[in-house]
Amino acid sequence: MSNVSDAVEKRLESEPLMAHLATSVDDRPHVAPVWYRYDDGTIEIVTTGRKLANVRENPRVALSIQAAEGGDPEWTVTLLGRATIVDDEAESRQARARIHEKYDADASSYSENVLVRIDVGSASLQTY
Repeated sequence: MSNVSDAVEKRLESEPLMAHLATSVDDRPHVAPVWYRYDDGTIEIVTTGRKLANVRENPRVALSIQAAEGGDPEWTVTLLGRATIVDDEAESRQARARIHEKYDADASSYSENVLVRIDVGSASLQTY
């Protein structure tokens, strides 16, 4: 059972928007843009580098997604959750394909990226 309301799900499943993933290690925040895919209370991202290293150290993360028109925000969703790294190349490849399909991108790009699943603990929606 998902902790995400229907109104939030509708926005998460809409157009391909950029999300900002917040991680933290040693009480130092790190925020970076990511592509994502939402499915029934779980966010999938594929990543590498600092984001992945941070999640290995501290699985508590936040994700922020916003839709805007000409710089004016329409809505913002903020998600808090726990990330799990899936160290399985076949699952990562499938997730890359799903995410790249959403963003109409070349699925062969970023082949080193690893699947990270975020189980959403709470979600909030702000409309403007």
